[in-house]
Amino acid sequence: MSDTLLPSHITAYRSKRGAGEPWAINEVPTLTFSGAIVIPSLAEAANLPQTLESLSRNPADLLDRFMILAVVNQRTDATAAETADNLETLHSLQQWKRQYGLDNLFWVDAASAGRTLPAKQGVGLARKIGLDLALLHLDYLAGDPLLICLDADTLVQPDYLPAITRHFASSTAGGASIPYRHRPAPELAGQSAIDRYELFLRVYVLGLELAGSSYAFHTVGSAMACRASAYASSGGMNRRLAGEDFYFLQQVHKTSGVKPVAGTVVHPSPRSSHRVPFGTGRAVGDMLADGEQRLLFYQPVVFSIVGEWLACVAENSKADASELLSRAAGISPVLHDVMEQAGFRNSWEKLKKNNREGAKMAEAFHGWFDAFRTMRLIHELSDRAYPRIAPEGAVAPLLVRAGQVSPDSVGGQLELLRRLQG
Repeated sequence: MSDTLLPSHITAYRSKRGAGEPWAINEVPTLTFSGAIVIPSLAEAANLPQTLESLSRNPADLLDRFMILAVVNQRTDATAAETADNLETLHSLQQWKRQYGLDNLFWVDAASAGRTLPAKQGVGLARKIGLDLALLHLDYLAGDPLLICLDADTLVQPDYLPAITRHFASSTAGGASIPYRHRPAPELAGQSAIDRYELFLRVYVLGLELAGSSYAFHTVGSAMACRASAYASSGGMNRRLAGEDFYFLQQVHKTSGVKPVAGTVVHPSPRSSHRVPFGTGRAVGDMLADGEQRLLFYQPVVFSIVGEWLACVAENSKADASELLSRAAGISPVLHDVMEQAGFRNSWEKLKKNNREGAKMAEAFHGWFDAFRTMRLIHELSDRAYPRIAPEGAVAPLLVRAGQVSPDSVGGQLELLRRLQG
């Protein structure tokens, strides 16, 4: 589709922030779609067919309305094994398209010479390439199309597309976090590691929820979606090597909101990996190499401090910055120091000047004290006052505070949180 036929907000986004050349879809689709499912793929010749097969089990009428776009990618410093695997993937995609009856499967070659990603970028840019290219082939006349992020080693259920489309038909938010559950690991040690890591992720979201944070939602790259308008207004996907999902959903939430999907679950891989500096694969690999003590949990008190700070600001929205910082010192000296270092004093006065109404002021403050600043505060509290601890002492108090009876085991706590969080 020509840029002249796109809505103005999509054209503006593409001109300012689009991924640009040299990337292109393998063939120009003859149709426009209600949405696109973008799948970055790096050395996934063994896993991508399983993901495609799981997608193929979704209702045919919905599959007909969605473009599936695989972005086969590697960085300029890719290994020989990654290069060979990607070449195999590129050669096999046409066969998989026929095998799984996915007529709307397309792909992008971001792995061949002259098309690789810069050495310091990765999955964020791969997602961005696919999402930006998909914008050209969506049906804007029929409504606000959907952009869905998936991974090449993640399986979906037959209710995946029905749940997502149903969600956006009723939700006013522009973004969505999709429920997830890591698949079983092939060995006991791997299962223990992935259970501990998923529990860590879920406990963090529970802690934020109890604190009253507006960022209490999961940020898993293979389990998120948004409207095309929300994608453009948020500035699109970032190019990060890791953590792209965290920063993307944070920005989507600031501009149009993020709400949880109900009615389906995606199933990411439990495997270890050292492709990126942090995340699931790195955490599992570190635990398998060095023991589960490599992953300790935040003490419940740090979430209490976050909650006290949020309540303090909400209850004293007309106070000046000096008074709020004094109150922050009473809650925690570390909180006071972190807010001073973050420039709260000047920022607060600007927020007050530009947001006279109470609701607008609250929204503006949560835009400033965002997911990143919340996480940074939690890290500083943990580093300087409340060292991380084993899950045995960290999880049960939060579950009790949430009105739950805490199971004794990691597995039991994980299953409870899976139920509570969809």
